[in-house]
Amino acid sequence: MDRRSFVQLDARARAMALFDEGCCRELLGPSCGMGSPWLARQGITPQADDGCVVMKGRIAAQTAVVMALDGSFLGGSVGEVSGMKMTAALDLACADNQRGIPTSAVLLLESGGARLSEANLGMEAVAEILASMLALRRHAPVISVVAGPTGCFGGMSLAAALSSYLVLTRQARLGLSGPRVIEQESGVEELDASDRSLIQAIFGGEQRHAMGLADALVEDDTEQVAGAVRRLLASGLPRVHRSSQVTAYRGRLAALDGLRLWEPAALRVLWNEAAGGEESA
Repeated sequence: MDRRSFVQLDARARAMALFDEGCCRELLGPSCGMGSPWLARQGITPQADDGCVVMKGRIAAQTAVVMALDGSFLGGSVGEVSGMKMTAALDLACADNQRGIPTSAVLLLESGGARLSEANLGMEAVAEILASMLALRRHAPVISVVAGPTGCFGGMSLAAALSSYLVLTRQARLGLSGPRVIEQESGVEELDASDRSLIQAIFGGEQRHAMGLADALVEDDTEQVAGAVRRLLASGLPRVHRSSQVTAYRGRLAALDGLRLWEPAALRVLWNEAAGGEESA
């Protein structure tokens, strides 16, 4: 009862909650009128910030930029404008580091991925975000947070995977293809998207963390989320980024029988038993 829910905060409040008190400012906010020029043509009402909040300030006295996707706007999907805002923020953080000003980045990812209503522009936006993340993480940590209930799927799940560190709540869901997409393409026999317990057991934060795919599992508590971000920022760059451990993950996949229908709990055990060595970053 003493917790302040992070999940129930909107994107702007989530971003602000991570910064030191009174130590942040919003970049390209709603007053700048940075809505998508493509949505109205399709009968979709645009949003003045295109569903992406960007703030810069200090977290635990360290300079950082925070990008928060608004899961309530078109499912947190990334389009040309929102993608440009994220890419520009990451690139400016990278430029700061190159000038000797340590600057980290935090991505609050509530997203279904690229915005299909903007077609190739959405896909290109995701690609540019990923490239900018790879450039920045050579200099400073890039942390992603997935809280819920939208989850993180599609192209933005790749952003989560490329992060230096990943924070999940138990309510979070993370996967490349979402449950509804899998059911639509392969049938309910493959995955029943209406089975919430099953979906959580497969894609949920607890399962992903237990399989070593996330660095922190927290409750839906704003202080816990902010505390995890601060701890990971203080850790500096990981010795090896998870996405660089190609041989280790190939070894784990090779140990699985792809024709067998695995129960989530059993998969968790085998996945960890098959853990291999790390590669250099």
